[in-house]
Amino acid sequence: MSAEPKSTAKRDALIAIETERQSAWAAAKVFETDAPADRSKPKYFSTFPFPYMNGRLHLGHFFSFSKVEFASGYERLKGKHVLLPFGFHVTGMPIKACADKLTREVELFGQNFENFEVVSARLAAEEEARKLAEAAAALAVTAGPSADGSPAKFTKKHSKAAAKAGPQKWQWEIMASMGVPIHEIHLFANPLHWMAYFPPIAQTDLAKMGCKIDWRRSFLTTDANPYYDSFVRWQFNKLHKLSKVKFGERLTIWSDKDGQPCMDHDRSSGEGVGPQEYVGIKMAVVREKVASPVFRSILDSPAVKSKNVFLVSATLRPETMYGQTNCFVGTDLSYGLWEINDTDVFVCTERAARNMSFQGFSKTKGVAVKLATVSGADLIGTAVRAPLCKYDHVYVLPLDHVVANKGTGVVTSVPSDSPDDYAMTRDLKKKPEFYGIDGAWIQGYEPTPIISTPSFGDMSAATVCDQLKISSPKDRVQLDKAKELVYKESFYQGIMLVGEFAGQPVEKAKPLIRAQMVAAGQAMVYSEPEKDVISRSGDECVVNLCDQWYLDYGEPVWQAQTGRVVDQLNLYHPETRNAFNSTLAWLNKWACARSFGLGTKLPWDPQFLIESLSDSTIYMAYYTIAHFLHADLEGKQQGALQVNAADMTDTEWEYIFNEDAQYPKSGSKVPKAKLDKMRSEFLYFYPVDLRVSGKDLIGNHLTFFLYNHACLFPEKHWPRAVRVNGHLLFNSEKMSKSTGTFVTLGDALERYGADATRLAIADAGDSVEDANFVEATANAAILRLFTQKEWTTEIMQPAHLATLRSGAHSFADRVFKSRMVTLIRGADAQYALMNFREALKLAFFEMQDARDAYREQTALTGEGMHADLVREFVHLQAIALAPITPHWSDYIWQSVLGEPQSILHATWPEFAEGPDATVLAASAYLANTIYAIRTSEAALMKKRKAPAPPTDKRCTILVAGQYPAWQEELLVVIKRVYAETGDNWQGKDLAALKAAGLLKNKKAMPFVNEIKKQLAALGPAAFNRTLDFDEMAVLTDNLVLITKSVVYNDVQVKRVDDGVTALDADETKKAENALPGSPTLLIVLN
Repeated sequence: MSAEPKSTAKRDALIAIETERQSAWAAAKVFETDAPADRSKPKYFSTFPFPYMNGRLHLGHFFSFSKVEFASGYERLKGKHVLLPFGFHVTGMPIKACADKLTREVELFGQNFENFEVVSARLAAEEEARKLAEAAAALAVTAGPSADGSPAKFTKKHSKAAAKAGPQKWQWEIMASMGVPIHEIHLFANPLHWMAYFPPIAQTDLAKMGCKIDWRRSFLTTDANPYYDSFVRWQFNKLHKLSKVKFGERLTIWSDKDGQPCMDHDRSSGEGVGPQEYVGIKMAVVREKVASPVFRSILDSPAVKSKNVFLVSATLRPETMYGQTNCFVGTDLSYGLWEINDTDVFVCTERAARNMSFQGFSKTKGVAVKLATVSGADLIGTAVRAPLCKYDHVYVLPLDHVVANKGTGVVTSVPSDSPDDYAMTRDLKKKPEFYGIDGAWIQGYEPTPIISTPSFGDMSAATVCDQLKISSPKDRVQLDKAKELVYKESFYQGIMLVGEFAGQPVEKAKPLIRAQMVAAGQAMVYSEPEKDVISRSGDECVVNLCDQWYLDYGEPVWQAQTGRVVDQLNLYHPETRNAFNSTLAWLNKWACARSFGLGTKLPWDPQFLIESLSDSTIYMAYYTIAHFLHADLEGKQQGALQVNAADMTDTEWEYIFNEDAQYPKSGSKVPKAKLDKMRSEFLYFYPVDLRVSGKDLIGNHLTFFLYNHACLFPEKHWPRAVRVNGHLLFNSEKMSKSTGTFVTLGDALERYGADATRLAIADAGDSVEDANFVEATANAAILRLFTQKEWTTEIMQPAHLATLRSGAHSFADRVFKSRMVTLIRGADAQYALMNFREALKLAFFEMQDARDAYREQTALTGEGMHADLVREFVHLQAIALAPITPHWSDYIWQSVLGEPQSILHATWPEFAEGPDATVLAASAYLANTIYAIRTSEAALMKKRKAPAPPTDKRCTILVAGQYPAWQEELLVVIKRVYAETGDNWQGKDLAALKAAGLLKNKKAMPFVNEIKKQLAALGPAAFNRTLDFDEMAVLTDNLVLITKSVVYNDVQVKRVDDGVTALDADETKKAENALPGSPTLLIVLN
């Protein structure tokens, strides 16, 4: 039999409440916020990076947004005028790249992809044939020029993206997986259709999630919205006038296929990757000493014979070139002989040559001309002249772990200062036959001392390898550790021993040696992406040295100014401040323009578009006045002030956002009163009180946000706080469509509803590390919220309330009241710190626990709950949960409690009095006593031989009113020594105790040590051992509760030291261990 489907009645009931609440909020326009007439009212303006609209929002988006959304709900309850806007980003290449893919797919498969099966099968067959042909070609060694003797231009046959993609996912299939009807997918070949399709879906999903967004202020980026387009032009004109935007030659990550810089948001992989600079060491081939006949024939070929041939190695340590003993290549790699100019040929990998060709190392920019191909194996045994090396020539030798996607594939070998090189050359000398080399190629080439270090001497690599007991070049873990140790000390503390700069610190000598080698023609400098970067068009990107417009991030004055912004920010976590400071240290010139895609044209050079991370740095200011300008996302409908987009020139924007700007004397097409209205709105809401984002944006967007605010706005308008978070996992797994763990907002709303999703999101985590959305938590939230709704609805019925107790508060009432005050104040503090998981724990789970304990306790005593406290509990929990579960809270607030207005107009509770510490201490004491009885009984039961359970259980609680005299004597001495020494005892306590003769008691030292621990934690307060409550009164007043809680026939309480109470022999013996606040128990089980 098939399993019965799970009932969704509880979820559906909660969703019905959510739908009803959302309709009421929309009708009342609750989230539409304008600057109030009373400008003294505190405001709270928070933002989240507008998401890119190339698909539906997912749980990861909402996790980051939830931080600002929950904070806005909390600050609203704290009486602030809250503004939470939300816009949509469409600038850049992602949409354009996807649209271009669809154009191609429609051409291939038909408008509705009706020919997909047939055509895709043909394409798959062609791809398989191509792979077979490539495999066959790979069996033959390809060397030398083409058949006619002419050089061959290198053209990339297969991108890294394709190589790594695995089974291809067509763009139309991706669209279908998002729920786009098959007959509509072809419309997305037009980039503008994406803008019309996805933003409204995002608005609907966020509204269904109960987000407190003022949708009047939403907009699209790019020139699709003429108002925002004008705003960005003003921003860049101002940056240009301030000399923050410059034009010049600089290195940038570049997509040759797209013909423009490939910035972070233009990449399908490699976000955050920048250029890595290398020094290319030119090692001239000694033609008379080439072991391989294949390589000799290449060198003698017409295209190469008359040229200088250099193996070029990429290094980060040019100062170590004095110590070369050989160089390495990968025997399984393929190398090219690349024409650099009329006289020189470089031997390196294709990736390196392609990057070099964009940096001046080819006859035609971007065209790497390959004269021949040679395998790494055929380079082995070639002699080369290594610059700065003491040997006339060294040999090319094999190395296993040389890779083709980093550096040139040629590796210098400096065994004196590289643990890897030391281990490998040592192995080559021991086993030349194993490696297939002539021993003469390495024997006699001994490591040369070139750098002195304080810890490792003149031969750092050998010293560290011996210390770490590295015996083989395959000891990767130890070698990596050795490399870190040697390289760090060598750079920061090393002293050069050889060469022109002997005696100088390595840190100073390094750039001088590099410059000297480049000037002498012994080396060149080039860059490549530090890791693979693939554009959204599928192109493997390179580093291009090109003229371009760039933002001069890293310029010292601007950098220092931005550093002041960081210093003033509330960043919540120290890791975040470290990350910002680190980014400020390395962030440099940023290409801000591109040739293709969607965006705003660069005002003074309209052939370029402003790139997507540069048009999204100060749009928070635009939020403050967007609703005055337009009434729709695209700016087609004029807003409240009826202003034409064409009339918003730089002059108008400057007047709005610069308080010192004057209304133009020549006038403006926008009346002054309208501009004043917008300026007033901006001045009230600015600065941004909170910006929330994923931590991965610190390296670009968030730091750009700070840079631009630093130079475009006065200090009073700089951001006040930035809160970052990690990524969101789903059931401890990375969200992925292939594993079914990719969840859109629409999916979550359908599965769990809004409030259960929000509760599970709040519970996912608050640190900067990755958080975890647990599906079981969301499902449990449905049950918990529904059950609590049902209980609250039932108990708050007038007829039910009438059955509850009223009048004076009992001990249990006072405990419950104090517990509620403690928890609500705790939740208040955690909300303020944006620790939403802790706030949820206090406001929901621990409030539930406190209610349950109170209900159970009053049921046991027969007194029942107090009506006023039940009403207060419902009231407090509804408010405390409102930031996280607004629909549920509003239902309880209005439908159950009968409040006339939405909970969104409520205020956070204030208490005339704090929690009663005495009552809470007494309650904890009572709970500990009950627990002690249970654990003592359990211990006795283990020793009990009778098989039947006891039917008569009795307990005597023995209470001491004062501490033993020997403890008091010890305390007198400890107190005196503490006053003299503080917590710096230095043995004086033991000396004083010994002198007083108090160490003879075996119990003395354990007691003294315990007191010292308490002093370390509490300070002098540890000497106060007076209980805050009457121990006997608490026990006797709650004897019924104790008896029923432990299910005993009889429980008695006796004072052991009042001189009145009679104790039997067993009681007297037990009483010896009784202390104030720590009674002893005499339990009898029959």
